[in-house]
Amino acid sequence: MTHIRKAVFPVAGMGTRFLPATKTIPKEMLTLVDRPLIQYAIDEARDAGIEEFIFVSAAGKGALEDYFDTASALESRLTAAGKTDALASLERTRMAEGSLCILRQAQPRGLGHAVRQAKHLIANEPFAVLLPDDVIKGKKGALAQMVQAHKNVGGHMVATMDVPLAETSKYGVLDVAQENGRLAHARGMVEKPNPNVAPSTKAVVGRYILDSQIFDRLDNLGPGAGGELQLTDAINADVDRVGVTGFLFEGERFDCGSVQGFVQATTAFALDRADLRDEFASFLDDRALRLRLVA
Repeated sequence: MTHIRKAVFPVAGMGTRFLPATKTIPKEMLTLVDRPLIQYAIDEARDAGIEEFIFVSAAGKGALEDYFDTASALESRLTAAGKTDALASLERTRMAEGSLCILRQAQPRGLGHAVRQAKHLIANEPFAVLLPDDVIKGKKGALAQMVQAHKNVGGHMVATMDVPLAETSKYGVLDVAQENGRLAHARGMVEKPNPNVAPSTKAVVGRYILDSQIFDRLDNLGPGAGGELQLTDAINADVDRVGVTGFLFEGERFDCGSVQGFVQATTAFALDRADLRDEFASFLDDRALRLRLVA
């Protein structure tokens, strides 16, 4: 059994960068090839041994709840039609009874506020936080890698990736005290620093393992950047008390909270599929050739 059994998924955002699609469809339900973004996050969590899944959601996100519910009428029709492959594809959408809990974040007051909603369900256990916008493609899930490493270091752990110095202003960045392989023991994190003063090039992405003491910090945290409760501020407050470690995961991260990142992820995942690769690659080659001829 893993020592990390519970995971929080903040899914209350409006997804304004994808309007008008997200007028009626939750951002987390946008389809990457043939799975919604939330399914990629759930699959990664399951592979890491997560047993309890906590959604911090908002009004108008009923499609998330419906997606993980049993579709009895659909399954009956597929069974009657003998469509076994289609039936099998629904398996990953099923959640064990009692394993999914959906909370409501009444007001969008930041990531720290979203995580704090789960306090009564986490109790005194370390837990994971996954941001579905960040889709990570690799042989082994990023969270599973982190869970394995966390057994040895404890405390708060954040997923990191190396970025060009010029791009540090787009991310929270680790202030590194000491490095040991894929682990970077930190003095804290700096939110979107100017490249001239960035403490490192280790950018923090949307995977966290947090000690339950984070809730003590969140309970006493005042508004930070943008007037919101920032998870980064709470983690920084725990550097000396609990410890903060960055973990450089193996894999490729796509920012599917942006249209550009979503399209890139769609391309990468489609090219990784044996049933799509050849025809899709040929299509891309043809399009690229047309662009070169026009230029």
